[in-house]
Amino acid sequence: MNRTLIRAAACAAIPVICLGVSTRTWLCSTYSDFEKGELKGVSLRSDGRVTLAPKTTELFDSSLAYLWALARDSKGVLYAGGGPGARVYRFSDDKAEKIAEFDAVEVHALAIDKQDRVYAATFPDGRVYRLAPGNQPGGKAVEFYNPKCKYIWSMLFDPAGNLYIATGDEGKILRVTPDGKGEVFFGSEDTHARTMAFRGTDLIVGTDPTGLVIRVSPEGRGFVLYQLPKREVTAVAVAPDGSIYAAGAGAQQSSGSPGALLAAIVASTAATRAAAGPSAPGAPVVQATPSAEAPAMPRAAALTGGSEVYRIDPSGLPGKVWSDSHDVVYSIAFDRNGHAILGSGNKGTLYRIDSPSLYTALAVVNVNQITALLASPDGAIAAACANVGKVFAFGPGTETEGTVTSEVFDSGVFSSWGRLIAYGDTPQSSVKLESHSGNLDRPRNYWSDWSTSEPPASRFIQWRATLSGNDAHLDSVEQAYLSRNVAPRIEEIEATPANYKFPAPLVASILQRVPQSISLPPIGHHASPSSLSSGEADASSMTWAKGWIGVRWTAADENNDPLTYTLQIRGVDETAWKPLKEKLGERHYSFDSTAFPDGEYRIRVMASDQPGNTAGNALTGELDSSPLLIDNTPPVISGLTSKGSTISWKAADALNIIKRAEYSLDGDDWMLIDPVSHLSDSKTLQYSLTLSGVADGDHIIAVRVTDDYENTSVEKISVH
Repeated sequence: MNRTLIRAAACAAIPVICLGVSTRTWLCSTYSDFEKGELKGVSLRSDGRVTLAPKTTELFDSSLAYLWALARDSKGVLYAGGGPGARVYRFSDDKAEKIAEFDAVEVHALAIDKQDRVYAATFPDGRVYRLAPGNQPGGKAVEFYNPKCKYIWSMLFDPAGNLYIATGDEGKILRVTPDGKGEVFFGSEDTHARTMAFRGTDLIVGTDPTGLVIRVSPEGRGFVLYQLPKREVTAVAVAPDGSIYAAGAGAQQSSGSPGALLAAIVASTAATRAAAGPSAPGAPVVQATPSAEAPAMPRAAALTGGSEVYRIDPSGLPGKVWSDSHDVVYSIAFDRNGHAILGSGNKGTLYRIDSPSLYTALAVVNVNQITALLASPDGAIAAACANVGKVFAFGPGTETEGTVTSEVFDSGVFSSWGRLIAYGDTPQSSVKLESHSGNLDRPRNYWSDWSTSEPPASRFIQWRATLSGNDAHLDSVEQAYLSRNVAPRIEEIEATPANYKFPAPLVASILQRVPQSISLPPIGHHASPSSLSSGEADASSMTWAKGWIGVRWTAADENNDPLTYTLQIRGVDETAWKPLKEKLGERHYSFDSTAFPDGEYRIRVMASDQPGNTAGNALTGELDSSPLLIDNTPPVISGLTSKGSTISWKAADALNIIKRAEYSLDGDDWMLIDPVSHLSDSKTLQYSLTLSGVADGDHIIAVRVTDDYENTSVEKISVH
């Protein structure tokens, strides 16, 4: 890729691995990077490329909660139907007018015959009404066909003028002749025949709840082309090359109950009809008989759980071309280049499938769902929407200007901001970069103004890229920054058990400028300096070593600098610190305490960020430990005497409690004995042992006492 530099100021080198307070880079280059910000008038491709969006025009705001259907007659006049209130609108001469209203909840499907007569299917009574060509406000709408079913999901005309009706809840496709006589053309054996499209003379049907895509011959014979791993086929469409695109939503279930769309319909018909308010004057109102059992679509109804889109090529081979765990595809159309266009919710996003591995979020509009799409001869795409019920046109042509505003970046500490640079296959004049900064976690009045110059030093920053011109592209944006150095902190020091030591470190890699090994994040995730640095394992294992003692500690550095440690030691009654260890890379240390007199000591741990900073910028932090005890002197045994079969003695230790006492008779195994007080809780304890069952004669009694630091004394006495 020819990456053209858009703008650079105060250029600085970008180290591959950032250690210490050196120039770092905040990079935005992926789909998720840009999606976290705010996009206006731009499209975002799945590989992170930003371009100008199709020109987006709001044609009509119906004031309804949702519009479900679009149709266009031979003269190019556009019609839309929705609810609540079951209305049909016509668009001509850049204005929209209501031409029909039915006593039902909504119009869910529209179709237009060769005479430009409009056919509207109502919900939930399941009736088809016909409007005369060019029906004017106050014109007549008549019932054309009653399929005697709850739901009509889709309608299509074939070249012979027969009307095909996809129904629920028996999942049948009905064929109605021009004179209004209908019959069952195909039974899907599923609960709902949800969506239809023609491929030549074959009818392509999507079902619910088993997620089937079925090819139906002109004779009404069905063949399953593919079963989606989703329960409901929400849209099918046939591309110019004959391939079939099918969108599915909802988890597969064995139940034949209504699918995810119907599960979202929870309000009563009466409540929703009442919410629509009285009919507006000037439009015909056709009386219908709503089903008492059928629910109605609430204003906030929406499918959830994401969608998958599959392409079935002309040979019948299926393949997934798009998926999203949140957005749900409601409609599919095709642009002039044959690319599939997806209308989705619940964020009002229009997608384009560029290839099996690339897609583009073309535009986002201020609605929740894009429910119907219709391609225009001029290359525009008309879109009906829900929550709220609006009609938009996308294209032809692109917006003259668009912006990408990044998310707020937190450098973690007070930082100086360097050059802001963008890359893309585009002239420099097509992208303008600005930034502003502040010390609050979101932009407010207290941030600096937007500027093309470097913003004031601060903790937070945000950039904005403005694209203009048809050839404007943006692939990545990099912001250089230098964090102000902050002194490291020793947060806590803990003495380790006496007579244990830490293993020797294998490699002192913390002192090296380049780690000897690094761990890369998953593909598609940016590596942060901390994730690339070679981390230090926690000090969690020690081995027995008589006379050794140690400490371990926790430390923090807001700059993520590598740290080295210096340890000093002094007696609690002393004033001068003595060196114990320098340039230590680990956060733990043990030493042979037999080189020190017994007594209480303090350890001072000093942290330095020198490895990641110049000598003039390096800072230190320190903390003194609580007193720790060095005790290598065994307790003293005194007064060891015998009187008959009773042996007595006293044990005393200068610094520690006596932890245990034992005796051995004539060299036999050592046996524990409790002190006279029964509690081993003092530095001085008295012991008394009465022998019983011992044969007459001379015997040797050995006694052994041990303090809390495993210092041991042994004395012996002969008894008769």
